[in-house]
Amino acid sequence: MDTDRAAPEDLAALHEAFHVDDGGESALGWDAVHAFEADHGIVLPEPYRTFVAEITDGSHSGPPDYGLVGLAELPDDWGDGRPERTLNRPFPLTSSWLWEDDPRQEEEINPLIEQVFNDGSIVLGTDGCGMYWHLIVTGPHRGHVWNISGEGATPFGAQFGFTTGGAGFVGWVKHWAASKPWFDAA
Repeated sequence: MDTDRAAPEDLAALHEAFHVDDGGESALGWDAVHAFEADHGIVLPEPYRTFVAEITDGSHSGPPDYGLVGLAELPDDWGDGRPERTLNRPFPLTSSWLWEDDPRQEEEINPLIEQVFNDGSIVLGTDGCGMYWHLIVTGPHRGHVWNISGEGATPFGAQFGFTTGGAGFVGWVKHWAASKPWFDAA
């Protein structure tokens, strides 16, 4: 997974999955992407970066179930009064964490959960019921997609278990485009 360069075959797969044929009108353009990156002190991982700049910034058809939100947006069910998201802080996890089974006290794990939801990622969208998909933009898992819910957080990709899908944004989109369930590994 190359997070610094967008491979032509990855961009072709994204074009095919989203069937965007609007001459770039739904894309943000490079000036807007660069401004977003400067405002947040990050560089988006490829091929997502080129995707939002040249192909489209969001999609009502998905993935996930309720559509891919735009780069600077949050899903409608994100809720008000949540802490500010800090994209340039490193995403704190490198492996799954099921906090509903964590034996530590709530006051100890709640600040850590806030970091998982708010640091080092952009929200790609929701499958409803508080199940969000995040693209990690900083830290060791930069470029990976994670499922973060009220129960825990899990990276997406066959090497992490739970799914047969490839890692990263393109692997996640290809898995959706093939109409496979997110968690399809035995």
